[in-house]
Amino acid sequence: MPPRYHDQWIGGRWTASDADGCLVVTDPSTETPLATVPAGTAHDADRAVRAAAAAFPRWAATPVRERVRLLRRVVAELERRAERFTEVLTAEVGAPVRMARATQVGLALGMAAHCVETAASYAFEERVGHSLVVREAAGVAACITPWNTPLLLTVQKVLPALLAGCAVVHKPSELTPLHARLLAEAVAEADLPPGVFNTVVGTGPTAGAALAGHPLVDVVSLTGSTRAGRAVSELGADGIKRVHLELGGKNASLVLADADLAAAVRATVDQVLFNTGQTCLQWSRLLVPRDRQDEAVRIAAEAMDGYVTGDPRSPDTDLGPLVSAAAHARVTAYLRRGTEEGAGRLVHGGPGRPAGLTTGYYVRPTVFADVDPHGVLGQEEIFGPVLCVMPYDDEDEAVRIVNGTRYGLHGAVWSADTGRAERIARRFRTGLVDVNGGQFNPAAPFGGFKQSGLGRECGTAGLASFLETKSMQLPQGPGGQVTGPRLRATEPARAAAEERSDR
Repeated sequence: MPPRYHDQWIGGRWTASDADGCLVVTDPSTETPLATVPAGTAHDADRAVRAAAAAFPRWAATPVRERVRLLRRVVAELERRAERFTEVLTAEVGAPVRMARATQVGLALGMAAHCVETAASYAFEERVGHSLVVREAAGVAACITPWNTPLLLTVQKVLPALLAGCAVVHKPSELTPLHARLLAEAVAEADLPPGVFNTVVGTGPTAGAALAGHPLVDVVSLTGSTRAGRAVSELGADGIKRVHLELGGKNASLVLADADLAAAVRATVDQVLFNTGQTCLQWSRLLVPRDRQDEAVRIAAEAMDGYVTGDPRSPDTDLGPLVSAAAHARVTAYLRRGTEEGAGRLVHGGPGRPAGLTTGYYVRPTVFADVDPHGVLGQEEIFGPVLCVMPYDDEDEAVRIVNGTRYGLHGAVWSADTGRAERIARRFRTGLVDVNGGQFNPAAPFGGFKQSGLGRECGTAGLASFLETKSMQLPQGPGGQVTGPRLRATEPARAAAEERSDR
C-alpha cells in the first residue's frame, strides 16, 4: 500500500494540513501510485509564511559564520541521504538510476557544498569611501521549484536564500514532492531554528499563488514554465516583490563549418537526451552547414540508436519515461504536428512507444531534419527527446536563427578555432553559451535573456538574489564632524532649492 502523507513541514515540525483532498504521486515508469500527499491549501501556505516571518529577524541577525556552520550540517545530512535521494528521484522523476545518482543527486550535493563555501567567503560588508555598504537578507523567500531536476534546482535556490539570512518557504512540484520530505528531514537533523525553513506541497494555482501573492513574502524565486512565470510576476507586482524567474529555453547548438562535425553532433545528441529531454538547457536545435545536413542527420540517428530506453531502475538504461501522462501527451502531440504539418522531415523515431514498452510514459528519441526555424518545431519548447536539425548557408544566417526565438537561455558553438567560436558566442542573445564543450560552472551566473527569465542563480550572483544593499554614510573629519569641502559642496544645491521655493 503506498504511503499516505497528511502533513507539511511548518515551523520546525510536521504539521497536519487542512487540505480536504490529496495528490497522487505516480511512478512514470509503471503508471502506479507511489504515495499520496496533501493538496496544500492557501491556509497551509499562510501558516508557513507566518512561521518564516516570525523566524526571520533572529535568523537574519545570526552571524554569517554561524549560518555557514549550520548549513554545512545540512549539506552533511544531504550527503548522508544520497542513496535514498537516488531511489526517490528514480521513482518519482523516472530518472535512470545511473543518471540520478551522478547528476540528479551528485551534482546537487556538489552545488550545495559550493553554495556554502561561496557564502563563507562573500563580502557582506565593504567600505566605499566614507560609506559602509552592507548586504542584508531580503526577507521571507518563497522558493517554487520544478519536477525535472528537483533536488538540484531546490538546492540552487534554498541554500543561497538561507545563507543570505532569509527565512524560506519551499513549494516543490506536486509531481515530485517526495524528495522535499527528505530535504526537510535533513534540515531537521541539522537543527536549524524552527520556521527558518518550511515546505508546503500543493499545486501552483493554489499553494504557489498563495505564496507569490502573500503580503509577508519579500522574494519569489521560481523555476518553471513561461506561463507560470507570467502568473508569478503578476501576483508579485501588487506588493512590489523581488521576483526571480528561471524559465524555458529553445536552445541551439551551432556547428561551424570548420568544426569536427561528428564530435559536435554526438555531444549535442547526448545533451538533448539527458533526463529524456526534460531540461530547460537542452540543445533542441542543431544548426549545421547546409551541405553537411545529411551527414549530420545520419550521425545523430546512429547516435540515438546507441541509447537504451527502459526501466529507470536498471543500470543499463539511458532514457527513462517522461514524468507524467500530461507530458507524454504533450510531446506526442508535437511529434504528430511535426509530421502532419510539414514543419520538418522525420528521419528517426517519431510518434509511438518504443518497442516492447507498453506501460509507462515512454517516447522514442526523435530527429527531424529541414526544420523550419519559424515553425512549431523551431519555435516551441517541446521538453522531450527531440532534436530539430536546421541547415544554414552562412554565419550571419546561423546567428539570426539562433537568436530568432522568444527564449534566450543556453546555447553552444563548435569550431576548430576556439577564438572564432568565442566571437560567435558573443553574438548569441543567451545567458549561457558553451564553447567547444565547455563544462557547467557552478560559480558562474546562471539565467537567461528575453522570455527565459529574470535574474541569475549560482555563485555570488545567486547569493545576491536574496540580499538587499544598504549604504550607511559615516561621519568624516575629526570628532565625527563633516569637513568643510563637503559643506561647500552642498551650498549650490541649497541655494538652488531656496531659489525654487521663492518662485
